[in-house]
Amino acid sequence: MNLQRQSEVHRVTNETDVTVRLGIDGSGKCNVSTGIAFLDHMLHQLGSHGLMDLEIIAKGDTHIDDHHTNEDVGISLGQALSKALGDRKGIYRFGHFTAPLDEALVEVVLDCSGRPHINYELEIPNQKIGSYDTELVKEFFVAIANNSGLTLHIRQLNGSNSHHIVEACFKAFSKALRMAVELDPRREGSIPSSKGVLEQAG
Repeated sequence: MNLQRQSEVHRVTNETDVTVRLGIDGSGKCNVSTGIAFLDHMLHQLGSHGLMDLEIIAKGDTHIDDHHTNEDVGISLGQALSKALGDRKGIYRFGHFTAPLDEALVEVVLDCSGRPHINYELEIPNQKIGSYDTELVKEFFVAIANNSGLTLHIRQLNGSNSHHIVEACFKAFSKALRMAVELDPRREGSIPSSKGVLEQAG
């Protein structure tokens, strides 16, 4: 792992205690325990398909509901991503991937611009996947975008099964992010912007 692109974030509130360790240039090692089984399953997609080494340990008030933990994991992961990217020298910056999962097809386009923005166009048929409230998918990606400085577009092209739609979204996000944060050998460590600077979130 490239020691230049690692980070650790520890976020503590009255509602949650979240630790995230991230290695961008990893091999997909993933150790995740958030207390939310479906979120853990989706976070493993980030490690596996994004080839990031990821450790997330979260404890929260899930006896109330999953909202605070879900959001604070997204916040902490976004902060860890921004911290690991630093000034974003040498990266491709843009990423795009369209992921199928059976009948579901989801497109993710993103820009590591430092300017947070999200367009979210998933139409998930069911309110719950197991015990996970599907409206929390949007909250998770809003938290990541706002805290990592991503311009993020998520668009559902097809799909009728809620689990398939959400998992295809996470897979597409993982692959698009991997593409965007890869180092471009032709750029030779320069900032990927005609302005010569990218904003840093956080």
